[in-house]
Amino acid sequence: MEPYDEEQLLRNLDALLDLADPVPADLVERVKFAIEIEDIDVEAARWERSQLAGVRGDSPGTITFYVGDLTVMFNVTRTGESHRIDGWLVPAGEHGVEVRVAEHGSTTTTSDEGGRFVLTEVPRGITQILVRMNGGTPRTVVTPTVVL
Repeated sequence: MEPYDEEQLLRNLDALLDLADPVPADLVERVKFAIEIEDIDVEAARWERSQLAGVRGDSPGTITFYVGDLTVMFNVTRTGESHRIDGWLVPAGEHGVEVRVAEHGSTTTTSDEGGRFVLTEVPRGITQILVRMNGGTPRTVVTPTVVL
């Protein structure tokens, strides 16, 4: 039995992993976009579920995030070359909402008393939502980036 070459084995494993699960081509762009927020004092929201339909690909849908006592849920509907975002914040209230899209800037609105907000004509791309909570202690919450 011949001794095996550990370095060749590692090279083969590396090549196999590159084929099976390549690094996304836009990974660097996503990271830069996620960390360029001007208001660095933010709380990061997390996915509510590990399996999300429509986060990648051609079928946008409902996406939910949470952090502490705040839940951010939004439904994405494709409207031609852009999207419509219908969102809800819990706890409800009039809070500032900013939707950032890489290479397209940002759009802002304010949720109504029930926590509902709507944004039309949101461009496709790497997207992130910031919520500026106005009640109690003011704070800013940011969602992870999603590709819409």
